[in-house]
Amino acid sequence: MKRLRAAVIGIGFIGPAHIEAVRRLGFADVVAVVGSSLDQARQKAEELGVPKAYGDYREVLHDPEIDVIHNCTPNHLHFEINKAAILAGKHVLSEKPLAITAGECRELCELAEQHGVIGGVNFNYRAYSMVQHLRALVADGHLGTVYLVHGHYLQDWLLYDTDYNWRIRVREGGPLCAIADIGSHWIDLVQHVTGQRVVSVCADLRTVIPVRRRPATSRQTFGIANDEKHVYDESVQTEDYGAVLFRMDGGASGTFLVSQVSAGRKNKLTVEIDGSQASACWNQEEPERLWIGHRDRPNEIVLDDPTLLHERARTFCHYPGGHNEAWADGLKNTMLAFYRYLACEAGNRPPQPPFATFADAYQCALVNEAILQSQRSRAWVDVPSE
Repeated sequence: MKRLRAAVIGIGFIGPAHIEAVRRLGFADVVAVVGSSLDQARQKAEELGVPKAYGDYREVLHDPEIDVIHNCTPNHLHFEINKAAILAGKHVLSEKPLAITAGECRELCELAEQHGVIGGVNFNYRAYSMVQHLRALVADGHLGTVYLVHGHYLQDWLLYDTDYNWRIRVREGGPLCAIADIGSHWIDLVQHVTGQRVVSVCADLRTVIPVRRRPATSRQTFGIANDEKHVYDESVQTEDYGAVLFRMDGGASGTFLVSQVSAGRKNKLTVEIDGSQASACWNQEEPERLWIGHRDRPNEIVLDDPTLLHERARTFCHYPGGHNEAWADGLKNTMLAFYRYLACEAGNRPPQPPFATFADAYQCALVNEAILQSQRSRAWVDVPSE
């Protein structure tokens, strides 16, 4: 197996998490990081033991040693960097969104195909072993016909008016905040689990905190506000709460709620699938458990144990039962699927990549744009079928 070498562009919250996950694979190396300045990149490279540091992403694209680019930058830079990496012949693993608009996502899909570049997007919740077990149960008909899909994704890191981050600014995060940031994870997850696509939506979005106190210096995502002396008021144009009704192409209907202003909820992603024979519910904050509900017999709790999981889910579980695997392990599984796929000879790769692709990110972008259109028109909106 070829030993692959990667560069991580963006070294805030998620960049170092990518580095740790890649290092756990054993057959890939992170050999460079790119920061917003050369000094910042050098400092982070020294902290993390990465040999190379760059202050400009364009420089790393000319490095012949690099096989893969990890794009961990703010949203507004995704399209520019992803496109440049593709044109440089580098494989890309991008944070979501792939790009701000669906049109840009489509362009990147086409460019990647033209240049023979493999593109993945970090929808890491797909890669939990219990999610894969649930997906297999749905596919094999254990829940019967899927009628309803519902759930939520709740956080509290934007609860106070002093909480501030680039994600709330339209110029850097895009026209949607909570929906694009965490709602897209929920949408991708339920489409992956059910095998159905969202085809129409009806949305209610709200800016719960319409004015925030912006700090004088930038603050990392999930960071603590330590200095409130140098702030000024800023009007917010994006939502921190949203509720969406939706219909799917396989006949299921559903609803989901996202919020980043729900006190005490740190990262509570929950999805429930209700079928004609049984229901199932998974909560990301208790990732080792899958609840299965029945009408005429006792309900079940399935635990994360490779001896108990569906055979198609066992490769996502790396430890014996009782040795809990969670967020960092889901991220590692994402990297494992992506890098194993890259390491295979082109003719030996499975027809369906075992990770979220650029095409999957494009589909989520189409759903997000339909949600935004629905909010503005106050009506049901169909998601384009392309």
